[in-house]
Order: sequence, then C-alpha cells, then structure tokens
Amino acid sequence: MNGTRAGDTARVDGLASARRLIVKVGSALLVDEASGDIRRDWLAALVEDLARCRARGQEVLLVSSGAVAVGRRHLGLVGRTLRLEEKQAAAATGQIRLAHAYLEALARHNLSVAQILLTPDDTEQRDRHLNARATLEQLLALGAVPVINENDTVATAEIRFGDNDRLAARVAQMISADTLVLLSDVDGLYTADPRIDPQAQHLAEIRAITPEIEAMAGHAPRGYSSGGMVTKLAAARIAMAAGCRMVIARGEGLHPLAAIEGGARVTWFIPDAEPATARKRWIAGSVNVTGALIVDDGAVKALARGTSLLPAGVVGVEGTFEQGDAVVVRSGDGRELARGLSAYSSVDARAIAGHRSGEIETILGYRGRDEMIHRDDLVVDGKRL
Repeated sequence: MNGTRAGDTARVDGLASARRLIVKVGSALLVDEASGDIRRDWLAALVEDLARCRARGQEVLLVSSGAVAVGRRHLGLVGRTLRLEEKQAAAATGQIRLAHAYLEALARHNLSVAQILLTPDDTEQRDRHLNARATLEQLLALGAVPVINENDTVATAEIRFGDNDRLAARVAQMISADTLVLLSDVDGLYTADPRIDPQAQHLAEIRAITPEIEAMAGHAPRGYSSGGMVTKLAAARIAMAAGCRMVIARGEGLHPLAAIEGGARVTWFIPDAEPATARKRWIAGSVNVTGALIVDDGAVKALARGTSLLPAGVVGVEGTFEQGDAVVVRSGDGRELARGLSAYSSVDARAIAGHRSGEIETILGYRGRDEMIHRDDLVVDGKRL
C-alpha cells in the first residue's frame, strides 16, 4: 500500500523547509455558500500565514478557486444548475472581486499580487507552457505573489469546482515547485470514506499512488465543492512525478498553514526525487530529441562548469525543431555532451548561433532568453566532457 497510518510517524519536514510553495484554495473555503461573499477574515488569516512564509525567504504562489461561486450571486444566478455560458459570465464577474480581495489582503503585508489565468492548454502545449513558466518565474524574481486560477471565462469544456487541484499540480510541475498544499474540507486520505465507515483509518504519509490507494478515494458525494479525493490523488500523481511533495490538509479554520506547521493531522505525498532531479530525469530519458546543437571548445568547458549554453558557443544547428523541443548538444568531433530544451526554434537558433546574447534582439527583432538552453533545462553527461 505504501501508506503510513496516523499512529505512525510521518518522515517529512514541515512547510518551513519548502523553497517554492504553492497553496491551493478551494471555493468552499474562500466563499460563503449562503451569501456568495468572500470570507474576508479567513482570507486575512491565510495571507498572514503566507506573509510569514515570505518573511523566511520562501517563494509563494496561490491557486484559487471561487470566481464562479462569487460571481453567480452578484448576477442573480442562484438556485439552479448553470449553463456553460452562465458559468463563464459568473467567472468573469467573480474573478474581478476575487482579485480585488487578494490585492487588499496582501497589500496589508506590503506584498504585491499578480493575477494569472490559465487553461489546461497553457500547461500542456509546449510554447504556451514555456511562456507561462517564464512569466511566473519573472513574477517570483520580482517578489510578487502570483494568484492563479483556471481561465473559466474562455473554457470550452465544462467548468467544475475542484479542477484547480490538477491545475495546481500542473503549475507545480511547470515551475519546479517543491511543496504543494491542497487546503480542503478533509484532513487527508483515509482507508475508506470516514463519513460512511467509522472504522476508516487516516493515512499520514503516502510514497506511491498504488491501485489500492486509488481505490480508497471512492467517489465525490453530492454537494461537495470539488471532485473529491479522486482529483486530489490525480494531483498527487502529477506532483510526485515532478518531484514535488504534496499535502492534503483541512483548511476551514483560521491560519490553516500555521495549523499544518503546528502538527495538525494531514496526509503527505512524498516523491522519490527532488523537483530538479525529476525534471532532469524527464529531459534525459523521456523526451524525444528533434535536433542538435554543435558547440565549440569554449562551450564544452562552460558546460563542464555547470553553466547554461549561450548562443555564442554554438557553431552549428541540425534538424528542425521549435521552441521548447528537446535537442542534443554535440562537440565538434561528434560526442553527445548533453540534452536539453531549446529556448529557440531551429530557424532562430541558426540566426543567432555564434552571436552574443546582447545581439539577439537586433538579429531576431525580439528579445528572447539570453541562453540557447538554460541550465535548468539542460542535462550534461559528465563522462563525455
């Protein structure tokens, strides 16, 4: 089963050890079901927790549901199942109110906020994935707190509360986050549904999503705000594959992150590798190579030092590839030195090969990345250097 029951000791560090932390907030926690109003006191307490994380040097992102729940009340769309276009209209109205609430709450702690709306395609299509990743990385570098939501206003598939579980895991995968917190109406995974089975036992730690673990998820009961434990286990599978640990915690009380750090009962999902290791493993072994970059002796020495591959060190480009495609890096004598994800298409790579990074904008007409392959997207074979 690969699970640790509640009576055992979960061998995990607390939230304080996180470097890049994503917190997913469910609609039922943030929005009062009866009034459709945002729970300002709960939000203020959560932001206090986030400010404490930031004060100790952690990067923080929020993935927040709630736009449809807020917007439908203000548009009078209550008491019935909404059509898709009505949900989209509610999301458009509610998103403004959510963003304003986050802006006010974070401003009290002198934290800047940025709103990012994503669709599944933004996390899965190569070029959009890279663009979204670059934006999020830049916001974090500038000290902002990105607040991310599914772009429900343009979704063509059915909008469901709880899809943000998977979105949060996709974002964690995208930006190599090391910790994902799913705040929920339950305190973790049980061997059976505790609402039905009084003998159900809580699991404190999971190290693999086995068929037995999946069977424990059951089905989401009517009236619950999300897809239930099924979507949370799907999120856990995505996060763990990316080297990101995930925790499911009850979020209904004030200061839910402080409660986790204080020893509240939760379920941790622990991957077998760190985010950087998992990403490098994926690049090295799971990506189809579509081209090659030939580099000079200076670039070979730079790669041995663990640096990024710059255009100036590239003397040749083989094959046809797009931005974000996997390529091999070869020396002039044909040795395969590395594999990585190219920041440029083969057409643009040929144009800037051999040039300094400062010349890229003049040559291409736009300012792309300084690196042909960033070191985070590069796996070097040290034996061949």
